[in-house]
Amino acid sequence: MTCSTERVGRLSAADRTARIRTLNDQLRQTGAGGRMVMTAGVAALPAQEIGAILLAIANFDVFNEDNDPYDTHDCALLYVGDRQLLWKIDCYDRALVNLSSDASDPAVTIRVMTVMLPEEY
Repeated sequence: MTCSTERVGRLSAADRTARIRTLNDQLRQTGAGGRMVMTAGVAALPAQEIGAILLAIANFDVFNEDNDPYDTHDCALLYVGDRQLLWKIDCYDRALVNLSSDASDPAVTIRVMTVMLPEEY
């Protein structure tokens, strides 16, 4: 008999983090796997600027220990031109009432990425 740190049917902590990161990146980069919303301040910007913001978020790859301490790619501040923006991914249960019981499992999780101006946080 061999021992393992991974239980049958469950992901190890490292695999779970990697799965959460992959799912968050999928939503951020393609819009698939969840919902994308913007605050009133972002929605009031010209359409061309909103497009540039979404493209910059999709292409963002400057994750480090300071802005991504859990290595899940769930939040960042960035500049698009002279405008500073914040995006954040939250993981909710399927009813969108509580936080997800397992953010690595899309069967029990709905991801919501919110794009906002820092003053709207």
